[in-house]
This record gives sequence, structure tokens and C-alpha cells, in this order.
Amino acid sequence: MFSGIHDVDWASLQHAYGSADEVPALLEAMRSPDAGERDRALGDFYSKVHHQGSVYSSTTASLPFLLELAGDPATPDREKVIALLVNIGTEAVGQGDTDYADADFIGAAAFARSHAEAFADFTADADCRVRQAAIPSLGLFLDDADRALAVLQDRSAMSFCLLERLLVTRTTATLTRRLPEIRPAATAWLAGLVRNPLGEPEFRLAALIHQAGCDPEAISDDLVPAAIALLREIADAAPQEQPWPEPPPVTPPADDVPPFVSAAFDDLERADRRYALTTDLLRTLHQSLGARVSQRTDLLTAQLSSPEPGVRLDAIRMTSDLLQAFRGDHSALIRLVAAQLAANNLEVAAEAATLLERHHPIAEPAREALAGRLASHGPDGWTTQRPHLRRLHQKAAMALARLGDARALPSLRVALDSDVDAWLAVEVAGALPQAADQLVPRLHDRLRDADLSEKWPSEANGILSALTRLGDPSALPIVTETLVAAARQQNWDVTRSALTALHALGPAATSALAEIRSVIAVEDTWTRAAAVTTLWAVSGDRDEVMPAALALLETFALREAADVLGRIGPPAAAALPRLRELLTADYDWNRVHAAAAVWDVAGEPEAPAVLDVLLHAWRNNSATGNHVAACLKRMGAAAAPAVPQIRAELARPERGGRFGSISNDETLVRDLTAVLTA
Repeated sequence: MFSGIHDVDWASLQHAYGSADEVPALLEAMRSPDAGERDRALGDFYSKVHHQGSVYSSTTASLPFLLELAGDPATPDREKVIALLVNIGTEAVGQGDTDYADADFIGAAAFARSHAEAFADFTADADCRVRQAAIPSLGLFLDDADRALAVLQDRSAMSFCLLERLLVTRTTATLTRRLPEIRPAATAWLAGLVRNPLGEPEFRLAALIHQAGCDPEAISDDLVPAAIALLREIADAAPQEQPWPEPPPVTPPADDVPPFVSAAFDDLERADRRYALTTDLLRTLHQSLGARVSQRTDLLTAQLSSPEPGVRLDAIRMTSDLLQAFRGDHSALIRLVAAQLAANNLEVAAEAATLLERHHPIAEPAREALAGRLASHGPDGWTTQRPHLRRLHQKAAMALARLGDARALPSLRVALDSDVDAWLAVEVAGALPQAADQLVPRLHDRLRDADLSEKWPSEANGILSALTRLGDPSALPIVTETLVAAARQQNWDVTRSALTALHALGPAATSALAEIRSVIAVEDTWTRAAAVTTLWAVSGDRDEVMPAALALLETFALREAADVLGRIGPPAAAALPRLRELLTADYDWNRVHAAAAVWDVAGEPEAPAVLDVLLHAWRNNSATGNHVAACLKRMGAAAAPAVPQIRAELARPERGGRFGSISNDETLVRDLTAVLTA
């Protein structure tokens, strides 16, 4: 085996981390009798030789030896080797005739196509795992469309397991998109599978969905009702719901792992799970439906009504995708998700609470359901050792707090007093200003104990953010103390957070002016900008702020400086020459902030120039929409020429605004509607 492997000059080839001279050893280890050694070799190959989907010259040079491994029945884990080959080929074919520096997509694609028949043979292997790994290759590597479709039809007729036949339907859609000349024959065959009453409903559903995927532009209004009918058939045949096994008790993260990092990995692990055989099918259907929000809502309504907990759990995640991507009145879906809070399956209930917390700007219809679920546990539900119940309680409490509902307060108190996942309570504490008398002392104590020297983002940032939103003057001493301590340690992130908290207090923070002035001239430009912004909010001393703001206009913090000058207004006229220069800056964000400042300083005479910059930047970079809309709102009637662009934005189904977040999009829509009214 591996004849000629040492004739390759591996040292002259590259992978993601340098010379590829270790590749022969990795290939040899993939046939080791030791499973751990094989897994390490495969993992190293993915991370180095096929790093994040990259295809290097060393990747292409490995392909003959990987294919030799895959073709040897004595190779352990053949399906993993074939999956690697198919993955490399998929990336290579997907890049077409493009090669980048150190890449060899063209060579790898040519290899995959020249050995397409070998992959076709793998799809008829005696080992079902090998067949499953190889089936996707039929849609990618065979250039004879008729031959590829014939093999797929043959494979679907064999006595394979249902999962393999589902893969056949998906691969047929892949083939059709790559070789459109086969579309009539492929769609006709899939349509016949849909109509076949002897086929399992899951197989017919797959054929229906991938028939639509062959030509997404030709999707009919009958697609979703037909899919819902098949989902009901699947549900009717499902066994009675059985309790899912309870996971082991919660264990705290290692001492050197920040809790938010541990939580992020838990989220990633959950995102990779598949809870039902229909998961990928329904995700594909939602992708095909795209902006057809009404049809997707009908489909999600059926999914959320399924008796199968796995289907409902997947549906919650797909609902989250729809809410995140598209505008509209989603209150009916929110209520359906809220109903899942009472599910017997706690993992389903926890997923529902997670969605409502994540999408809290539109979660108002779930308020009473959230409060009821919290009341059923009592506030100590926050600290329970049962993982799903803890996540359910914590996310429900956080969602309710984000809605400004004081019924979340007992749970937050338990979190802050027990120090169990207190960082999550800190995230939402600022949404309850009516409870500042109970929250500020607790946040005060945590801030005093925070380690300002730690390398990870400090807990102090989150606490200061909460105090900023609470806006309670009683926090002034500890915020000022933190500002001084953070600046002393040159922890500029925390320094800026403290300045932001003082900014929120405005003139009530006058006693901290000396501390604010002490960081006006520090080396860190962003901190200087935050100090100037805070100084204006607290002192309102134009003579003191103007020179510092004008100096910042010559730095990369010029946007912050422009904002301060805009707040000063007409008395900042000395800045106009520089602000007008910035109207032609290369960077959209610089132009937008400068234009808004020009309007705020000079007003009506500058309206044409300001509008030209704002609207052009907005068209060029939709993320600027919130800042543009806020300025248009201040412009009032002078913003009339923007009306066509505003109406076009409001007519779009997709969310917009900075980061495409629901919160920013909702603000964008409100501001633009106010501009039209004005």
C-alpha cells in the first residue's frame, strides 16, 4: 500500500501550518489498528491539510493515497476516509475554476471527477456506513448527468436503510443544480416517489422537498400543505412519547475557563444535534422557501404542534431563524413557542425559553407564560442541579427581565446572592431600573471584588454595563473608584466601561470630573475619545471639550469626536471645515458620522450635502441604517428627499440595521416610520 508515497516531495508542499512533510505519517496512521491513533491522524489531517475546507497542493497530493485507503476493505473506519475524500472534492468542485495562493481546487476537482466511478462503486458497498459517506459524491463528481441519475435511481431501489434513501433524494437535487440539463428527468422521478403510496412518509417528504430544491423558483403554493400532510402521517405513525434520559447534574467549568466560554461551547454542542429524522429535510425546505414568510409560518405552526418532542425542538430553532431574518407580525409564533415552556420534555421547554430570551424585543406575547413558568419553580430554580431545568429557569428569568418585568427579580437575587451563574443575571439586571434599590448594592459588591487584571474580558464590564442602564446615582462612588483603578492598571476596556456609566449619569456625576479629566490624555485613543464624550455629558463645558474633540478628528476615533461635536451643535462651527472634508472619506462609517455632525452643527443649509452622503452610504452599507435613520429623524421635513429610499427599506421583508439584529431592526423601522410621519 501507498506505493510511491515517498516519491512525493512533501517537504516542498504546504498545508495550513507550513511544510507538509508530516502528511505520509498521517496517512499511515489512518490505517493503524489503534482507534485513538486513527482518530488523531484524521483530526490532524482535517485541521492542517484540509483546514476549514482549504485545499492545498498537499491536499491534492494526498488524494491518491486516501482513495487507496478507502478502496481497501481491510482499512478500519473506511467511511471516515471516504467522507474526507468527499468533503475535499465538494470544496474543490464548489470553487469551480478558481485557485488562490497555495490552493489547488482545480487539481483536486479534476482528481475527484476522474475517479467518479470509484465513488459510485462505494455507494453499492456492503457496509452501510461506507454507502452513506459515498452517496453525496454522485451529485458532484459524475459529469455524465444521465449516468449519475441512473445510479441514484438504482441505489434508491436497493434494500438500503431509510437514511440512505433520504441521502439519495438530497443528492439528486445537488446533481440537478450542478447539471441543469437533467432537471426534467430528475423532478419527474422525484414527483413519482412523492406519489408512491408504498413509500415511507419520510421518504416521500424528502422527495417532495428536494423536488422543490431542484428548481426553487418554481415552488408552488401546494408545497407547504403537502409537506404538512406528510408530517402528520409521520406523527401518526410515531410511537407514544417516551421520557428522554436526564443528563448528569450540572458541573461548574474549570477554574481557568470563564463561564461565558464554557456556555458558548455548550451552545455549539447543542446546535450540532439532530433530534429527528426530518431535521435536515425541514431545514432544507425552509431554505428553499426563503422570504415566503407566510408559508414558512404555516409550516412552523405544524412543526410546533407535533406530538414528537424532537420535531418541536427542531421547530423552535427553525422559528428562531425565521424571527431573526424576517420582519412581520410574529406574535402567533411567539405564543406557540411560549406554549412549549410547559412541555413535559424539559429540553424542549429550555429551548423555548432560550428563543424568547434571545428574541426578547418581540417576546411580549410570551410575558405571562414566562412568569407562570418561573412561579412554578420558585426562584431557587436558578440554582437547580438539573441541567435542562436550570437552563429553562435561567433563560425564562432573563427573558422576563429583558421585558422589564419585576417578577424576574427574585431569581436574579438568588443568582447574585449565591454566585451561581451570576454573570447571566448581571447581563439583564440593567433592564429593571424599578428594582435599582435591590440590584445596585449587589452589583456594587461584585464590582468591588472584580479582578481588573484578568486576561479575559472582565466581569467588571458587564457590571458597569448594568449600572449604566440602571442609571442610579448611588452607584457613582463605586464607578468612580473602578475608573481610577482600571486606569491605573491600564485596563482600558474597563476604563471605557466606567466612563460610559458616568456618561449615563450626566450632570449627576459632577463629583467625578477630576477622575474623568485624568484620562483625557492617556495613550489609548479609544479611551481618550470615551473620556471626551463623558466630559461633555457631565460638565457641558464647551471650552474644555472642543479642543480635545477637534484633536480627535485627526485620529481613528474621529467618529466619536464627530458625535460629540454634533451634540455641542452650532457652537462647534469651528469643526465644520474638517467635518466637510470627512464627507468624502473612503470609509462609509466615517462619512455617515461626519454628515450627521455637519447637520447637527450647521443645519438646513447643509441638508443636500448631508442627505447625499447619508443615503449613498446607506445604500452601500446597510449596517449604517440605524445611524442614518436617527439623523434623518432629527432632520424632520428636510429629510423629504429620502422618502423613496425609506419606503423601499420598509417594504423589504428582510431585517436590516446594524448587525441585522432584531433590536436594531425594530428601532430602524420605528425611526424610519417617524421620519415618514414628519
